[in-house]
Amino acid sequence: MEPASADRPALELLVHGVGGATPEKMLDDPRTVRIDGDDTAALFRRADDVTADAGPAGDRRRDTPVPEAYVWSNLTSGNGTRALWLLLLPFMVVNLAHWMRPAAREGLRAVRAYGLLVRLAALSLTVLLVAAACEVALDLTAWQCAGTAACAGRHSWLGFLSPQASDGGWWSLPGRRLALAALVPTALTALLWYLSHRTWRAYESQEPLDPTSEPANGPAHTALGRPGFWFGRRLVARLRAAHTAAALLTVAAAVGTAAVREDRRPGGPALLEVLGGLLEASLLAGALATVWVVCRRGRSEHRLDRRLDAHLVHRLPLAAFALLALTLVYAGWERPGWRSAGRLPGDAAFGALALSQGVLVIALAVVARILHHCPRERPARAEPDGTAAAGCGPQERCALRGLGGPAVTMLACALGGVMSGGVSQRVSDWLDGTGTFLDGPPVLLTWQASVIPVLIVVLLVLCCLLARRTVRLTRAEESAVVREYGVPRPDPARTRRIARARAMATLTDRGPLLVAVTSGATLLLGAGALVGALGTGKTPVRAGDGAQPLVQGAAQTAQALGSWLVGLGFVLFVTWGRRAYKDASARRTIGILWDVGTFWPRAAHPFAPPCYAERAVPDLTWRMAAWTRATGGRLVISGHSQGSVLAAAAAWQLKPSDRGRVALLTYGSPIERLYGRWFPAHFGPAALAALHEDIACWRNLYRLTDPIGGPIRLSGDDCGPQVDREPLADPLAYGRDEQHPLPAAVLGHSDYQADPVFAQERAKLLGRLEPEVPQQRV
Repeated sequence: MEPASADRPALELLVHGVGGATPEKMLDDPRTVRIDGDDTAALFRRADDVTADAGPAGDRRRDTPVPEAYVWSNLTSGNGTRALWLLLLPFMVVNLAHWMRPAAREGLRAVRAYGLLVRLAALSLTVLLVAAACEVALDLTAWQCAGTAACAGRHSWLGFLSPQASDGGWWSLPGRRLALAALVPTALTALLWYLSHRTWRAYESQEPLDPTSEPANGPAHTALGRPGFWFGRRLVARLRAAHTAAALLTVAAAVGTAAVREDRRPGGPALLEVLGGLLEASLLAGALATVWVVCRRGRSEHRLDRRLDAHLVHRLPLAAFALLALTLVYAGWERPGWRSAGRLPGDAAFGALALSQGVLVIALAVVARILHHCPRERPARAEPDGTAAAGCGPQERCALRGLGGPAVTMLACALGGVMSGGVSQRVSDWLDGTGTFLDGPPVLLTWQASVIPVLIVVLLVLCCLLARRTVRLTRAEESAVVREYGVPRPDPARTRRIARARAMATLTDRGPLLVAVTSGATLLLGAGALVGALGTGKTPVRAGDGAQPLVQGAAQTAQALGSWLVGLGFVLFVTWGRRAYKDASARRTIGILWDVGTFWPRAAHPFAPPCYAERAVPDLTWRMAAWTRATGGRLVISGHSQGSVLAAAAAWQLKPSDRGRVALLTYGSPIERLYGRWFPAHFGPAALAALHEDIACWRNLYRLTDPIGGPIRLSGDDCGPQVDREPLADPLAYGRDEQHPLPAAVLGHSDYQADPVFAQERAKLLGRLEPEVPQQRV
């Protein structure tokens, strides 16, 4: 006979959150054993539980499952060198914007247009980064400083490039200096390609479980359940080839444009002029081919696309590299009388980039608004309070009314522009100490550095307003705390501490306001910088030159401050990044955005940091499917914080028959509070309601003092039992009593398992899951 379902083993698969955790802490036992996995991500059990599911449950209590910990912290942490990923923050942010599309029916042209515009914005950021490197290495260093005797004399390491040197070396010709300096942005491109290729082999090539052998229960309400969602091998390879080619073509254009301009002067060699025209035509053809590859195709998610466009992935970067090599040879040709004066023709290039990014953001905003007003996949119904909700899910709380993606894209472009302008101005100030030798970077970059202090003032004003609101909310929460705990003689300090924790936790819900103000201010300030650069013309070399004395003084002061602030920000970026990767507490503090950004696959920018979920989600899916089929037992996947998002994503990837045999326990979960608001197309009401209907049962725990976790907001009328439990008490006791002789701590986002309610809710899930387990086959 088959064993009864009550005798079958029960497994609790624990998934930790963003801060990371050790298996000893997760399992509450110093003796743990790794049962599967590697040094990057693995499954652990207590030493006494290694063979606990080999037979009947035995003397283990029915409400106490075998705990098993999935530790994935090494996917997002490592040595200090990984902090260099922070320098590519604009790439990660624009990739994040790709997934912020408003919820709409699949197949609409606006959906494809949204992804296309984000990919084009991502391509412009790659060009901007390499163009900034060319500005520093080619224009400021090799062209201006090495070509000026006074500047080259201050920096002895540039002596062999200076044409005023006594020996007049082979590298002193302007074209050869540019060709040599082009090695710097070329090496940067090679580094980006190497990092992307190495992480591509480690992350995107992890093949997930293929659920296509079993038909779905109904229409999919989220792309997270598609077989190829976590398998972006082909797309990332294509985008990597296109972005690498675009970067190399940018370097070639920076070197070749100066030589072509020299050859077109009256009296120049006719042969070189013809070669210059062919070179420009080749660069234009290469640019069109690169843009065509980026526009040609987005993600293929409906199946596991194991193909690889080898001819495109290998030939496009090689063709761009060959064109760059020919350009360097062409520029290094000896041209009598060619002298480096002024700046390289980069003003028009940076202006065109800034203008194109602004146009892309505005077009993306229009498309996002169209999608936001499109009918959803589920018909809306009326809530008791008169609001509309999709299906049995909550009212959709889409951030910024569908404009979250365009706002984040604007922030990515602003980050790229500010970093480019600030670094260029900082290097210019370092090379030209007195400010009299060099013309400096393009005027637009100096204006972009000038907007940094103004933006900081705007953010400080907003922070002051939010602090004022928090103080008021704290006072309002004090009466609620006293009423909930029912203390006759409250302690003012204790009450204030609890109320302040609740008020501070609500700041997470003000994130859309912060993003809206920041993106709107950067759009206006960026437009002002572009107009200011066009208004001052090409002759002035500093922001504000040629304007009124007051405007000129203010602009140059802001420029100097912005230059130093970018330098300080660079140091802080690296310092915080190293600390975040080496210190768990720092990673928990500043790693929220980072873990949210790297949760999503690289669908827009191949040089963004790798997606850890493309390893973690298949791991969890394979483990749940294999265990339920092998044992026929009960399984509760228990996720905290970001681990709850991974747990939900893994549940979506299961086959329908396996999904109906799994219970989900989430606590401190940002699924609706963060992901549901910012990523409505994937974690919107329809998607969450469909997940609740497909899995066996779901329970969510949260606290009012938790700044990250929150309710799922799924009603229990039409979707089965209620998902959210009432908020947990935090602290567990207001004052001292027999059960808490010492003052209880305000836990906030941590230690949910220490609450007695946790074990009670887990036992209820196991009890509800038990009748749904089918009999095991002979």
